[in-house]
Amino acid sequence: MPAIASRTVLIVDDDLGVTETFARLLKLEGYQVRTANNAEAGLKEASLSPPDAIILDLRMPLVDGVEFLRRLRARDTERKPPVAIVTGDYFIDDAVSDQLRSLGAELRFKPLWLEDLLAIVQTLVVTPPALSAH
Repeated sequence: MPAIASRTVLIVDDDLGVTETFARLLKLEGYQVRTANNAEAGLKEASLSPPDAIILDLRMPLVDGVEFLRRLRARDTERKPPVAIVTGDYFIDDAVSDQLRSLGAELRFKPLWLEDLLAIVQTLVVTPPALSAH
């Protein structure tokens, strides 16, 4: 399925191999892709031009995915891009999971196959962020 109107995806992951692989796969599907190898660079990239979706690593040095999300959501912007946290850590504390959900992020686990990555991104760019109170 082709990318929806050339949507922009920001990938924030400290693992260069993951970042490059995800970027390459998404570009082949027609997405515009921007990357950042740490949370600070990702926040800067997101503020320069808000992406349509963000793929975010949970475990990064200095500023982790949860703190990235807190800072991203704290900004007084009308546009709140949907975020999927992608991690290889299968032992995530329930409090962290709850926090991620309350910040409007989906949680997914590595490894991801091409179909998984595309399904996540397509869901993010089609579905509005889950920040509303239920």
